Amino acid sequence: MPKMTDAQTAAVVDFERNQDLMFGVAYRVLGSVADAEDVVQESWLRWNRVDSSQVGDPRSYLVQISARLAVDRLRRAKASGEEYLGPWLPEPLSATGDAMECAELSESVSMAMLVVLETLSPLERVTFVLREAFEFSFAEIADIIGRSEPAVRQLFRRARLHVRERRPRFRDDRGVRKHVTERFMAACLGSDIDALLEVLAPEVTLWRDANGRRGLSRSPVQGAREVGRVLVSCARNFTASPALDGSMVHLNGGPAALITVAGELVGLVVVDVDAARRRVTQVWLIATTDLPRLSSTL
Repeated sequence: MPKMTDAQTAAVVDFERNQDLMFGVAYRVLGSVADAEDVVQESWLRWNRVDSSQVGDPRSYLVQISARLAVDRLRRAKASGEEYLGPWLPEPLSATGDAMECAELSESVSMAMLVVLETLSPLERVTFVLREAFEFSFAEIADIIGRSEPAVRQLFRRARLHVRERRPRFRDDRGVRKHVTERFMAACLGSDIDALLEVLAPEVTLWRDANGRRGLSRSPVQGAREVGRVLVSCARNFTASPALDGSMVHLNGGPAALITVAGELVGLVVVDVDAARRRVTQVWLIATTDLPRLSSTL
């Protein structure tokens, strides 16, 4: 194997130094771990074709590559979205460490935020992510997405207004979120409708993503009593098996639960919690993702 030149070594170092950043941008834009990983891989192939010694700011250049690839992929996904049966929910991310210790970064990958970001246009989404999560300047974002700075400011204003209308800024309290999630899961697994009604907010909404399979409805369910009834009914489907279990994991900056029956992984439950009221406001039940990859325990 030929020895790498100093320029090639520097290019590898620059890429590795910014790899997590590129993945972070791509994941928030796409809501998919696998797609974000593909974007990083494709970014590496493109970076290899560039004379990196002529690149003044490798960080900005690499983010530009990955952001544009992510936007192109998102546009293609939206164009073919009619092929997916029922609501599509973002793929959960098993992320821990220093990056998730920051409340702002943790919130930017929360299931609630990713679901809201799904309703933005591709350019609004990448602009919001780069500005809100990673604090790029408007001038930097303009270079990255190939738009004028005034256009970027307008994209960000529209995106931020849209997010604020649909995503309440709950007081962050990780201890409360974990405790409420545990109470919620205990009530679900115990088929205890009264206990569920104590922990569900009156306006709670249940979303279920199974791509039309497993007999799950494609429509969201709203209201504490209706959501509680559906969750108890789902749990009772497995009452013949004493091996129904829910193990707590840390996903997307917060607590979640992996649901198993006789040791077989059948689903993932993520909830959004209003810490001030200690109530669950959103429930996402996912049964289509490559769930065995999610193994980080709290």
